[in-house]
Amino acid sequence: MTTVEWSRPDAADLLPVDRDLFRALLRRQAATVTVVTTVAPDAAGPTRADGSGEPARAGFTATSFTSVSLDPPLVSFCLGTASSSWPVFAQAEHVAVHLLGAQQGEAARVFATGGIDRFAAYPHWTPGPFDVPLLSGVLARLLCRVAHRVPAGDHTLFVAEPLALGGGEDGDPLVYHRGGYTTTGPPTRA
Repeated sequence: MTTVEWSRPDAADLLPVDRDLFRALLRRQAATVTVVTTVAPDAAGPTRADGSGEPARAGFTATSFTSVSLDPPLVSFCLGTASSSWPVFAQAEHVAVHLLGAQQGEAARVFATGGIDRFAAYPHWTPGPFDVPLLSGVLARLLCRVAHRVPAGDHTLFVAEPLALGGGEDGDPLVYHRGGYTTTGPPTRA
């Protein structure tokens, strides 16, 4: 374990890390908002809780999306292992990452809400390749193959290889900052 020497004058404003302080500091970082979606890979995977026998779909709002590599093309995102979406993503072979526009605060809120059928609550989607749900009206989307899952504390880091890209609407991105949604353009109500 690494320790910090607190007696140095240049460390005067540094505090020991605790969960609440760490969370408060991270809220100061603005991050673009994405929704990541997937479906259970086959009939042997999880099925919907409503007993319909349909493969389970899962999706969540993420601010951890980032590019990893240009050659080969790779992107990443993180998902908490306690998330209700985790059982489906733990087996997912393909995912779609949707970059949300400034007007898509509703999509961000729905996919961040636990205990609901997110796809019933947000009907603006269609099944895409591999039956992965694709949201409409987004700035852009990437259809990806999951390449790696890396355990990281209480989350898993997913590294994914984009297979297809889709440009959507042009506009300002939805951004998460200080616990709320905003944009880089003129102020918007989210």
